Amino acid sequence: MTNSSQSPPHVDVRGPRFVAWITTGVLVLVLAVSAFSTVAAAILIGLQAVVFAIGAAGGPAKNPYGRIYAAFVAPRNGPPTETEPVPPLRFAQALGFVFAGLSLLGFALGSSIVGAVFAGFALFAAFLNAAFGVCLGCQIYPLVARFRRHPAPAPN
Repeated sequence: MTNSSQSPPHVDVRGPRFVAWITTGVLVLVLAVSAFSTVAAAILIGLQAVVFAIGAAGGPAKNPYGRIYAAFVAPRNGPPTETEPVPPLRFAQALGFVFAGLSLLGFALGSSIVGAVFAGFALFAAFLNAAFGVCLGCQIYPLVARFRRHPAPAPN
C-alpha cells in the first residue's frame, strides 16, 4: 500500500464483492416480498437504504456487511492479491442509497411498480459487481470526480 497522503486508501476487492452478494440477496428478497406486501418490501428496502447510507458515509470499513466480511471471511482468505480505492466504493454506495431511497418512496406511496423498478436498478448494479466484479458506481465516479475538481470561476 502506498502513502495515504499521495493516494486514497485501498481495500481488498473481495470485501466489496462479498458486500455486493449480500446486497443482491437482500434486493432479490425485496422484489419477491413486494409481490405480496408493499409494506414489508418498504421495510426491507428501508433497511437496505440504511446500509447503503452507512457505507457511503463511512466507507467499506463501516458498512455492516463489510464488517461481517472483515470479522469472519477476511481472516480465512489470506492477504489481498488485488486492492481498489475507497472513494469510488463510497460513491457506489451513495448511488445505491439513491436507488433504495427512490424504491422506498415508491413503495411508501403505494406504487409497487416504481418501488420494484428502482429496487431492480439497485439489484442490477449489485449483481454486476458480485458476479462479474464490475462496479457501476466506480465506473461513473471518475466523471463525477472530474466535475467536482473544477470549481465555478469567481464572478468579476
